[in-house]
Amino acid sequence: MLNRRHLRIKALHFLYASFQSGNYDLAKGEKEMLAGIEKVYEMYLYFLNLITEITHQAHLEIELAKVKHLPSYSDLNPNTRFIDNKITKLITENIELHKKTSHKKISWSENPEIIKKFYHQIKNEDSWKEYMNQSNSASFTEDKKIWLYIIKNLLFQYEPFQYFFDEKSILWVDDYQIVYQAMIKTIDDLKETDGAGKALLALYKDEEDDRNFVLELYRKTILKNKEHEQIIDTMTQNWEVERIAMMDILLMKMAITEAVTFSNIPIKVTLNEYIDLSKEYSSPKSKVFINGVLDKIFDLYKKEGKIKKTGRGLIE
Repeated sequence: MLNRRHLRIKALHFLYASFQSGNYDLAKGEKEMLAGIEKVYEMYLYFLNLITEITHQAHLEIELAKVKHLPSYSDLNPNTRFIDNKITKLITENIELHKKTSHKKISWSENPEIIKKFYHQIKNEDSWKEYMNQSNSASFTEDKKIWLYIIKNLLFQYEPFQYFFDEKSILWVDDYQIVYQAMIKTIDDLKETDGAGKALLALYKDEEDDRNFVLELYRKTILKNKEHEQIIDTMTQNWEVERIAMMDILLMKMAITEAVTFSNIPIKVTLNEYIDLSKEYSSPKSKVFINGVLDKIFDLYKKEGKIKKTGRGLIE
């Protein structure tokens, strides 16, 4: 689920908080960062459970219609195409989802109105009506297609869900895109032959390696703070460090830390990653400034032997 870019962003958020507050308690900071990363997976589980909850709402409304005072023919003979959806069945019966949902105490039970209103929004969609109005039984492909449509076009745009997550944790603000991609991949990867034992996406691609990466990046950016601030000051003689945006300085400190610490990550990859992050988290002109400063620092560090790359294609 999480790639290295996501982990850099998580480290950036918690490093920014540390530098902003002046609190450099490594143990506490690392613990909070790892907890923040775990929160991404909680959001993923919440969204997966929405598939079951929305379908449950559909089933509930069908049953209520049957016991109306004067039920119509369609009330008594409902269209069950959606509640019989094969994708829903795979998600609802998934053993791993049940275990993790229970362990993390994830539930929508206190928010039935959000589910109800969202289901009614779905029912107004032309794609929904087209799906429901087919005379034949839905194929696995059609069942998958309607859920992908809901996820891509409705689920992550629905404001009440966004408010729900904002109230749960401020750490979730920047995780929407990660979970959106994870949801699409999860549904897209399902096959008709899958059973209840189908594995969900893992939080880390390689847990040990990725956790070590993000912890080392966080830890050494703080431990080498003064040293890296001095080299940035040296390479920006026409600027006072205090006048350079805090985010720009932090991105450069992280980039220097990564270049020096991780011998298996190419310099170009590190440079490109932090320039990209500057486009998202800093000013429009930052990318040029950061690129120029880091180029000079990396050239100097390579000459001094402070940056050493190992592995095929990395030795310069």
